[in-house]
Amino acid sequence: MASAAALTDDALHDGKRPLMTCPVFPVCVTGSHRSSRTSSRLSARSPSPATLARMQESRHRLLTDICAQYQPDMGRRLPSQRQVSRVYVEERFRLLYCEVPKAGCSNWKRVLMVLSGSAASTRDIPHDAAHYDNHLPRLSGYDRAGIAERLRSYTKVLFVREPFERLVSAFRDKFESPNSYYHPVFGRAIISRYRANATRAALRSGAGVTFREFVQYLLDVQRPVGMDIHWEPVSQLCSPCLLQYTFIGKFESLERDANFLLRSVEAPANLTFPDFKDRNPLAERTSSSITQKYFSQLNATERQKAFDFYYMDYLMFGYPKPFSDLH
Repeated sequence: MASAAALTDDALHDGKRPLMTCPVFPVCVTGSHRSSRTSSRLSARSPSPATLARMQESRHRLLTDICAQYQPDMGRRLPSQRQVSRVYVEERFRLLYCEVPKAGCSNWKRVLMVLSGSAASTRDIPHDAAHYDNHLPRLSGYDRAGIAERLRSYTKVLFVREPFERLVSAFRDKFESPNSYYHPVFGRAIISRYRANATRAALRSGAGVTFREFVQYLLDVQRPVGMDIHWEPVSQLCSPCLLQYTFIGKFESLERDANFLLRSVEAPANLTFPDFKDRNPLAERTSSSITQKYFSQLNATERQKAFDFYYMDYLMFGYPKPFSDLH
């Protein structure tokens, strides 16, 4: 079994075979062949376009290897409507973007709205408009021929995040702040199932779910309420082995990766990826140190089961084990 601890973004050379000059991502950039327009928008401290292109090849090669090992026949199948239901389509720049909540998806929807011409600036788009009034078509809305053609010829974009950090970010957002949907729908069911001697007030409101209760729900094969996209593994949410993404970005290098993509597809020169946080703006962003604090509330067995739950995400995207005692 492959070790998630051994797979990192830094391993751009494996010592056995040379990297492709042009990655699967459909932009070829080398040290001696790059547009001045592209290079002028990368700061002096940023990796060069050639380095970013090689990183894309490294990420794609890792995903291809893991898919070949664990889901060898998946790439030959046609996707179902459900398997492309989270994929947004931007026709002008021929982009397909799979929505991964808690990995920059709000700002990505803003960018797609600007690219499509439905908004002039990402700054002008409120959070709710980005999610509920974005006028962006989903790939599942096309017929089978339209789906197949776009999967064949469009740039397929996926942005991921360290799985435990994404989980903690979702928990903090949905259960530690007032929420008129997640508290009554998920909170009530979770408290009812996993809290001994729950008070009537807690059962009525669904507020105050603890992280341990939340993880108990997540790992329960007979959950009292179903899965949710905010914590569903990316390996299931976006079907990477089936859809074979051409660009794989990471939340940990979100702006750098996103702006590299935007320049590569020749997006408008004044469009850069936004860096603002408009949900719970006063709350500190979920970091690795915050994630460690939340997972310290769990025992070793619970942490291992949570790691097993996200194991394919750790493998596919090269994230190291977050705790040394995991196996």
